[in-house]
Amino acid sequence: MKFCSFNVNSIKARKDLVLQWLDHRGNDIDALCFQEIKTEDGGFPAADFEARGYNCQVFGQKGYNGVAILSKPQPESTLKGFGQAAWDADKRLMLARVKGIQVLNVYAPHGDVRGTDKFDHKLRWYKNLALHLEENFSPRDPLLVVGDFNVAHQDIDVYSAEELEDMIGTMPEERAAFSGLLGWGLVDAFRALHPGIKQFTWWDYIGSAFWKGKGMRLDYALCTAVLLQKIRAIDVDLWPRKRREPTPSDHAPVVIDIEVR
Repeated sequence: MKFCSFNVNSIKARKDLVLQWLDHRGNDIDALCFQEIKTEDGGFPAADFEARGYNCQVFGQKGYNGVAILSKPQPESTLKGFGQAAWDADKRLMLARVKGIQVLNVYAPHGDVRGTDKFDHKLRWYKNLALHLEENFSPRDPLLVVGDFNVAHQDIDVYSAEELEDMIGTMPEERAAFSGLLGWGLVDAFRALHPGIKQFTWWDYIGSAFWKGKGMRLDYALCTAVLLQKIRAIDVDLWPRKRREPTPSDHAPVVIDIEVR
């Protein structure tokens, strides 16, 4: 099966692009995990994706955030949010079990500069995610955690470590919070399969950043060791980000090919 993580930066604005991309790939994606859909559940264009064979599970929010999991196999189960009202006011997390694989789709807060409420909120959110993993999963589970984590974990994950040092997404506190997820028992699948490759998933719209190679790797596929053994390939598909029309997202999709029996 091919799983995809894609921050679409508004599904309404990006629907035609996503559908064209699926056509370009020959409709080979079995499960789509969207982040930042920016619409309530009823505004999600489910019919367009159902026509292509997807079951649509949506956890949306008007104008902000929002996640969705679309899968061709019927999900065996789904769960929206942390199950905590205080944390689920922002729609940032969804779980689906697809073909025996638990898929956790996350959209981490962007944060802000050190000392602000948004900076503190981001670190608390990461702490809550780590606790959620500890209380609900085991490193022995076939678990795939995908999404936009809004952290560039290492210097190799940014175009210039010097220029972006201690900026939002590269601050040591943020990187330590991300490392905590790996310490629990997750593996950065892309880095495991491509240890020396500099590959980005996000580029600012401003200043032709994409064409100048000025990007960051903010989107990840984390998995447990048992699932890593079944990953045949993981790549960032740049085709949607290269489009001029329809207007692309500022992110590119990450595609994970997993052997499923």
